[in-house]
Amino acid sequence: MMAIFSDMVEKDIEVFMDDFSVFGDTFDLCLQNVEKVLTRCKATNLVLNWEKCHFMVNEGIVLGHKVSEKGLEVDMAKIEIIEQMQPPTNVKAVRSFLGDAGFYRRFIKDFSKIAKPLSKLLENDVRFEFTDEFLQAFQELKGRLVTAPIVIAPNWSLPIEIMTDASDFAVGVVLGQKKDKVFHTIYYASKTLSDAQLNYATTEKEFLAVVYAFDKFRSYLLGAHVVVYTDHSAIKYLMAKKDAKPRLIRWILLLQEFDIEIRDRKGVENPVAENLSRLESRKADTELSKRKDERQVDENFPDEHLFSIIAVMTSSTPWYADFVNFIVSN
Repeated sequence: MMAIFSDMVEKDIEVFMDDFSVFGDTFDLCLQNVEKVLTRCKATNLVLNWEKCHFMVNEGIVLGHKVSEKGLEVDMAKIEIIEQMQPPTNVKAVRSFLGDAGFYRRFIKDFSKIAKPLSKLLENDVRFEFTDEFLQAFQELKGRLVTAPIVIAPNWSLPIEIMTDASDFAVGVVLGQKKDKVFHTIYYASKTLSDAQLNYATTEKEFLAVVYAFDKFRSYLLGAHVVVYTDHSAIKYLMAKKDAKPRLIRWILLLQEFDIEIRDRKGVENPVAENLSRLESRKADTELSKRKDERQVDENFPDEHLFSIIAVMTSSTPWYADFVNFIVSN
């Protein structure tokens, strides 16, 4: 799909797997873009399912979210199912509910904190007792899902701002923008640290929070001026330090593709990120996170290997040379 529509992506069309959405600012422009896309489909023998095609709509469901001129909203059709859901009566039902609710966690501030009593029921050797505390957490989470706020769409003419903070056990980051001197949130995120990352120095943990933010929000940050607020002033000087640890140098290299400006901000002035980094700071949560690798911070940017392939392709030696030599020489 990306190969077929490479010259149209982000201009006239957005692609995800085998689905695509054609867009335009005006009705006539949308018609022109649809014509180009359908012509390309015909030329490349792509077959479309007519029943799954929707034309000239002002809003629609994309990847489980409602997209319109208002921005990104929760699909209320799915929320109605959750709203009518009864409290779970066993561990399997709790896990299923948290899985459904977790799909919308980006819309809910302090999701981990609210769901914590329910998450405890998933721990090993814990007796299943749905007490008032668990019932309150279930009702609170269900209520937040039903009244989930709209995530504002970024304004690319304004600087992107990121607030980061790290605790002994986790990192918290917030993506947003200032409009009329008021900070509006675009995305909340937090992750627990792995066993190795728990042993990092304070400066390394704070820098890791920045690396995690740029990995998590990469699609928002490429090509934009990004202002990073942190309560650890040493990070600002690390970006220009040449004799740092190999790990820090590697992180600095990973951030070179972004336009970054780092500013100091006291922790009391950065409450959102600070709170996110401390949602899972208790030992019980740390032990749970050790068993769930998907919740831990990944220091590797997903495109590192892709960049390596591009570097080989742009060299004088053809990218397939090693494969050919291997086949010939076994």
